[in-house]
Amino acid sequence: MNSILIKNILLDKQLRDVLIEGNRFTRIEKNIEVPADLIVDGSDKALLPPFYNAHTHAAMSLLRGCAEDMSLTEWLQDKIWPLEAKMQNDDHYVGVRLAILEMIKSGTVFFSDMYFNVPDTIRAVEEMGIRAAIGVTFLESNGPKYVERGLRFIENLPETSSRVQITITPHAVYTVSADLFKRLAAIARERSLIIHTHLAETLQEVQDCIATHGMSPVRWLDHLGLLGPNTVAAHVIHVDDYELEILRDRGVWLVHNPCSNMKLGSGVFRSADIIEKKLNVALGTDGCSSNNNLDMREEMKIAALLAKVHYGSEVLKVDEVFHWATLNGARAYGLDAGEIAVGKLADALIIDLNNVRMLPTYDLLSNWVYSADSSCIDSVICDGRFLMQGGKVPGEEFIMEAAKKAACRLAAINNQG
Repeated sequence: MNSILIKNILLDKQLRDVLIEGNRFTRIEKNIEVPADLIVDGSDKALLPPFYNAHTHAAMSLLRGCAEDMSLTEWLQDKIWPLEAKMQNDDHYVGVRLAILEMIKSGTVFFSDMYFNVPDTIRAVEEMGIRAAIGVTFLESNGPKYVERGLRFIENLPETSSRVQITITPHAVYTVSADLFKRLAAIARERSLIIHTHLAETLQEVQDCIATHGMSPVRWLDHLGLLGPNTVAAHVIHVDDYELEILRDRGVWLVHNPCSNMKLGSGVFRSADIIEKKLNVALGTDGCSSNNNLDMREEMKIAALLAKVHYGSEVLKVDEVFHWATLNGARAYGLDAGEIAVGKLADALIIDLNNVRMLPTYDLLSNWVYSADSSCIDSVICDGRFLMQGGKVPGEEFIMEAAKKAACRLAAINNQG
């Protein structure tokens, strides 16, 4: 069993030693004196839980900056979907590795993905040591063969490490039929799989759903039996009070994506009402082509500021938004992680307290939410292993070079029409 002993590090406002054995925290106390495979000096550093990105589209890192200043519908139909159709299998793998690299370097150890080419995503995740919930995505506009292939994949799930789980990801109410939603909900219940979908992201989505089905997206999915504790719903902007109560009573996890929502002009998450009604909330970045990064720390700050400017300065306090980005993201996907405590999965960030953005340290958490950036992260631990030490991820140069080549080829293809 591999072991790591971190000495003299700031944790919960005290200097402590932290012992990791295998993939769990096993001791947290002062002056631990035991042999370990690796002993790390934690002086002038702090230990914090890492981020759990509850909604993204990893391979879209290759589409960063390719379509700007558009509404969601125009962005999808005129730019993103046509360019995605020109991506080759290796592009997905290269894009996911680029996304994982960015996530590791900005403190994320888990992401929930909704995209295509699941085997390539699994391969990249397994190679780079991160955690992921990888979605088998359904869009009926891609044709019946595509849907059947997704269903066959779910029926014959591949062997993966404990860091990988497979989810069912129907894209949205405007791309998936009632019959398919019902079928996927039944499969998810039967196989105890999480369903992850976009929900009530834009006003147009709501208006179209009412015109087509006679009810709003939340009411429609509830009518179809899709909403429950195993449902993760991204965005959830255009909802009324009754729909919030439905989502709360069903135990649905909401994923707030403030940067993407603001950039696409989709609307404002009802943070104050959602907190008051005690709904389950996690944070996500969405994809790189609508954010345009995967920095969960930035997402925390923007989420808090957006809530304050709309609902008052006391809404979405530092500890609340921190838990949305860490512990709640882990809980949404059933991970025994998201906090640094004995017995929990050993995921953590080592923060450099000598970084200029962390000084002075009147309140470590306040600095982390409002002042820090990824340069403050010295090291990243996931599942009891270092993914990054001293700001360096093994092989990062090769990952970036491959991404540059893929992006150049995609740009050339796109320019040809």
